[in-house]
Amino acid sequence: MSLDLTGAHWRKSTRSGGSGNCVEVALELPNAPGYVAVRHSQRPGAEVIVYTDAEWSAFLAGTRDGEFDKP
Repeated sequence: MSLDLTGAHWRKSTRSGGSGNCVEVALELPNAPGYVAVRHSQRPGAEVIVYTDAEWSAFLAGTRDGEFDKP
């Protein structure tokens, strides 16, 4: 899916370390309401992954519940 990301406000997690291997997230896209965009912070011009708000909410809930924790 390709969206117009003009005016997107990208932010990096406050938990990101100094290694630079981080993702950036753009919430509330001005030209694409209902979607969230994710990109690699060191390659902002590379591919962007797009999720619906519902998919993003499910991912965050799974993260909070430990769904993705290593055994």
